[in-house]
Amino acid sequence: MIKVSDLFKSVPVGEGVLEILKGISFEIKSGESAAIVGVSGSGKSTLLGLLAGLDVASTGDVLIDGISLAGLNEDKRAALRAEKVGFVFQSFQLLPALTALENVMLPLELSGAEAAADKATEFLRKVGLADRLMHYPTTLSGGEQQRVAIARAFAAEPVLLFADEPTGNLDGDTAEKIIDLLFSFNASAGTTLILVTHDQRLAARCQRRFSMESGRLSEVH
Repeated sequence: MIKVSDLFKSVPVGEGVLEILKGISFEIKSGESAAIVGVSGSGKSTLLGLLAGLDVASTGDVLIDGISLAGLNEDKRAALRAEKVGFVFQSFQLLPALTALENVMLPLELSGAEAAADKATEFLRKVGLADRLMHYPTTLSGGEQQRVAIARAFAAEPVLLFADEPTGNLDGDTAEKIIDLLFSFNASAGTTLILVTHDQRLAARCQRRFSMESGRLSEVH
């Protein structure tokens, strides 16, 4: 599903160069779940941005479903993300002026999906928010907002889902419920799941676990 080949990322700093990622290579198969763990500043979020095509590597390549990101311009990378990729962020990234239902409907409508309202309603029901469809984000708890974000991500039926610290803003019990949701969707939809997390409970639930340290990635066995 995703193949990473000798990925480097460096940025100019003053008169020198800061190497953020240093020759990363790995593969994740379709339907697998993988966690990337490491201290702040180790390069985890930079790597996630490159895997999702939100940023461009200095050298190396990422293949998503056999498609090389290095060979795509920004518009084509955006089109690939819209077709194949979903996101769940620590900060939820909900639009405050839209209801829960409208937040989930928006990417469906943008992609031209039929019956967007019905599909959005179905996924909000699956995450336990059938009675909160018309609520705005400011009236929802952190856990409820993250559930809306998960419904939004999975409603688009991505083949690959990236989650960046999805439990970072949640208390222990709520985080546990969010973890259960992510993996129930991973199992039922066969979605490939790649997580960046500090949450050891979340990492432990993944089939594979990678450790990031000073820009280098190694698999933990």
